[in-house]
Amino acid sequence: MKQKFLYQMLLLFMISASSFSCSKNPDEEPYLTVSAESVSFMPEGGTSEPIAIEANSKWAITNSASSWLQLSKLSGVQGTDKTTFTASANNSGVSRSAVLTVTADNGQARRITVTQTGNLYPSYNLSPKPADAAGMSTAVELAAKFKLGWNIGNTFEAPGGETGWGSPVITEEYVKAVKQLGFSAIRIPCAWNFHLDNEATAHIDQNWIKRVKEVVGYCVSNDIYVMLNIHWDGGWLEKNITKAKQEAVNAKQKALWEQIATAMRDFDEHLMFASANEPDAKNAEEMAVLASYHQTFVKAVRSTGGRNSHRVLIVQGPQTNSGLTFDLMNTLPTDEVPNRLMVEVHNYTPSQFCIGNKDESWGKLIYYWGKGHHSTIEPERNATYGEEDEIIADYNKMKTKFIDKGIPVIMGEYGAYRRSDPAYLPKDLAMHNASLDYWISFTTKEALARGIKPFWWDIGAAVDRSNFNVKDQRTIDAIKAGAN
Repeated sequence: MKQKFLYQMLLLFMISASSFSCSKNPDEEPYLTVSAESVSFMPEGGTSEPIAIEANSKWAITNSASSWLQLSKLSGVQGTDKTTFTASANNSGVSRSAVLTVTADNGQARRITVTQTGNLYPSYNLSPKPADAAGMSTAVELAAKFKLGWNIGNTFEAPGGETGWGSPVITEEYVKAVKQLGFSAIRIPCAWNFHLDNEATAHIDQNWIKRVKEVVGYCVSNDIYVMLNIHWDGGWLEKNITKAKQEAVNAKQKALWEQIATAMRDFDEHLMFASANEPDAKNAEEMAVLASYHQTFVKAVRSTGGRNSHRVLIVQGPQTNSGLTFDLMNTLPTDEVPNRLMVEVHNYTPSQFCIGNKDESWGKLIYYWGKGHHSTIEPERNATYGEEDEIIADYNKMKTKFIDKGIPVIMGEYGAYRRSDPAYLPKDLAMHNASLDYWISFTTKEALARGIKPFWWDIGAAVDRSNFNVKDQRTIDAIKAGAN
């Protein structure tokens, strides 16, 4: 009797175990996947993209940052589900972060790191206007409205202010003289960080804003398209393209552009803003940091509203180098309005011909450039790199990567200049001048042929800023020859 009872109990246990095994499916491995390991927010906060959570059991999220972070869903059952994170504004002045843990009943756990930068400076977007698209062209439409560009160089970007590097005060008569020579666009390289009246709050001196706005007005009122940037400015952005400096630089980029954009907001489409000058990014990691600076620029300008909501904005490739830009600049900033972005590169190739001022250990100055323009008198000064084929190759890269896809390219600076230093005076001066004429006309022509808009870099060498007379007629003639 006892043996029969034990046998029945064993049979019952086996049946129960079999049923339990079938219901729990022990052959299935426990799993829990989360679509994002990290989420980041700007100081103003916002809501993240949906985060997918998939598990074969119930799951729950422990939110250790509920004072500033809210989740649309804190738990779920087996299968696939989604949740979003919403962060409040961070006005503390310092970054904050939290690690949230997703725990499943099957024993699996995953972590999501949430970070939010802090407002290092107060917001200057104090009077946003409703978006105004009236009369504001797309980037492609706007690029078709101007041809040759001119730089007011070594002036508004000078550490000592407009006349700090010896330039006379810029007048409307000078702007008109530039237009009369055939230039339909002007670039104003401009410093802003040099002109803060309160460094702690990154507040720009209103007299400086007023003066820059006045010169922009000279251009716009004379039907000249104008490109206004943050230029070098001590290198606070351009020499700090690192993860360590990213938060501080983005904070200043936001503060300055909110002020610049608000002050200039009522200008029509003639005014374009440019994020930086020659940002010193050299690899993919630095390009990612630079991309965040450009994104901050676009977002800050758009946030001020009015015509800025649809204004054309210009972002710079790494080092404004065509090769690096082709290799590294694979995305543009996210923009709430389509087709309003341009890309900027520069051209001083070869540098020892265009802008070098002395012989270097890595290369001597070049006096003679291009087919039919090498010297037999001074052959050691002939170009050995950076001639026509290389110029064309760089231009073609910009055309295929951007222009052919409806993204205009600005050549925000280019130039080559005649030698006058007695220590480096060409022996074959006639050929040197002919080489310069050829470089200028060739680079201008080939750029325009591909839709690239060239802006000549001038610091007062070609046109006198006091009496508006042409000082270097050959240069002006060569630019115009390239444009015909």
